[in-house]
Amino acid sequence: MGWNQNRVTELLKIDYPIFQAPMAGGATTVELVSQTSECGGLGNIGAGYMNPMDIANSIQEIRKATNRTFGINLFVPEEPDAFTEEKVKSAIAALSPYKNELEIAEDIILPQKDHLLFYEEQLEAVMKAMVPVCSFTFGIPHHSVIEKLKQEGTVVIGTATNVEEALLWEKSGADIVVAQGSEAGGHRGTFLNDDTTGLVGGLALIPQVVDAVQIPVIAAGGIMDARGIAAAFMLGAEGVQLGTAFLTAEESGIHLTYKDALLNTNGETSITKAFSGKMARGITNRYMREMADKEILPFPYQNDLTNAIRKRAASKENPDFMSLWAGQAVKLAEQKNVQQLMNEWIEGTGRLLD
Repeated sequence: MGWNQNRVTELLKIDYPIFQAPMAGGATTVELVSQTSECGGLGNIGAGYMNPMDIANSIQEIRKATNRTFGINLFVPEEPDAFTEEKVKSAIAALSPYKNELEIAEDIILPQKDHLLFYEEQLEAVMKAMVPVCSFTFGIPHHSVIEKLKQEGTVVIGTATNVEEALLWEKSGADIVVAQGSEAGGHRGTFLNDDTTGLVGGLALIPQVVDAVQIPVIAAGGIMDARGIAAAFMLGAEGVQLGTAFLTAEESGIHLTYKDALLNTNGETSITKAFSGKMARGITNRYMREMADKEILPFPYQNDLTNAIRKRAASKENPDFMSLWAGQAVKLAEQKNVQQLMNEWIEGTGRLLD
């Protein structure tokens, strides 16, 4: 039996256990998702910030583009740490120099948004569309949600950053768990205890999770090519999830300034809460350095506050104030199309493992 024939490929009806990470914020275009699935992997919509109508439209467009399996990812809202009006004022004050430098006319304010209601409306759109695969990050949805999805034939995938989280996902009924190593770009999926409990590197994390749970484990974090894929399989994973490697693909929807930063970086990344209020790894820039000791609201409120800054920075092609999410192996990023990348990874992994 080849490296690509296992419980994951059988359950998902895909040819290769290679997942395109569900990166929120516009990276996962219809083309990126559908092309990954067409090439035999699992394309995923990063729907964490998408409104229900956009979710429905995106699913519809992907179904037109491919009849292969694809997935969608949602952020499970957490009960955020309490914060006072004083903290809000302090967090806004910390951002005001950047507002001025970027010539943003509007005041930075905290919008009145019901994040729980937004999530419930997203869930409704996902369930109505009966997607083949649904994954969750930042927590575990109510057991009734998992039950309903599974009754409809949807494969449920959880995100874990330590063994305890993986065990809880298995107990909650997940079919598959993604083990996110600390090398990964973007937001940390940690939801139990404090943030630092989720900062385990993949080399240590993957075999521990594999030994702890009975469900298939997908390795994520720092995997950029066939060497990383093969290594993950040697550690016991039954699949891999790549994010940064797909960001520089021709089909990726990220801003050109962001793409240039990924392709021309010196490789330095760091973890910050300054953009969103939640720990996330990206290319170290001026904003991250200067905001290291400033007042920051919890997620998703800090994310709401910095929205105007990130958008204006992108429109001015200024990477100093953009969230340039990237994993620790970003130096290995290549500018190719999805088919070229997938072919490279499939052939290379076959040579190393078969």
